[in-house]
Amino acid sequence: MDTTKIENLNSFQLDVLREIGNIGAGSAATALASMLSDKIMMDVPVLRIINLDEVTSSLGGPENPVVGISLSMSGDVTGLLMFIIEKKFFELLSRSLLNHENQSLENLTEMETSMLMEVGNILAGSYLNALAQMTGLKISLSPPDLCADMAGAVMSLPAAMFGMIGDKALMIQEDFIGEDHITSHLIMVPEIDSLNNILKRLGVA
Repeated sequence: MDTTKIENLNSFQLDVLREIGNIGAGSAATALASMLSDKIMMDVPVLRIINLDEVTSSLGGPENPVVGISLSMSGDVTGLLMFIIEKKFFELLSRSLLNHENQSLENLTEMETSMLMEVGNILAGSYLNALAQMTGLKISLSPPDLCADMAGAVMSLPAAMFGMIGDKALMIQEDFIGEDHITSHLIMVPEIDSLNNILKRLGVA
């Protein structure tokens, strides 16, 4: 069976990738707790293979307001990575880190944009560090691009970019529980050669 495509991953390979997701999510929860000076608990992340045209509905529908933070991977692993943060998550971050109340995703301030990009960097780094440590691969991230809008609009450009690599993605949903129950989604689309390289390094090719 061709295991170089995301849709052909078997249950064992997905379990191995899910374990990396667990480690990365644990690191992300620790980083969030440190930033928010609060105890953040994490539910077990849910990893799915998803059609790119189904992502928007998984985010609550095309009119659901979200923040999308996209980064390119380079080095031993190339591809695209995108964090989707729901409005409730943004409100918690703004309230805790910036003392902003009654926040809106429309017309983000420079400070709010900077905060979201930093959070995106930290969350992405948590996952890629876990992947790098378990595989020995060197992975670099580009500076983040940010878009705050309805989910349909946020996903329109990256969906076209993702589509050049393939029509399937790995999506990890993380539920963090602290003062509020907040959810984020990590969408990862490694290029075919990179996915194969990851599986080989993990011994599950």
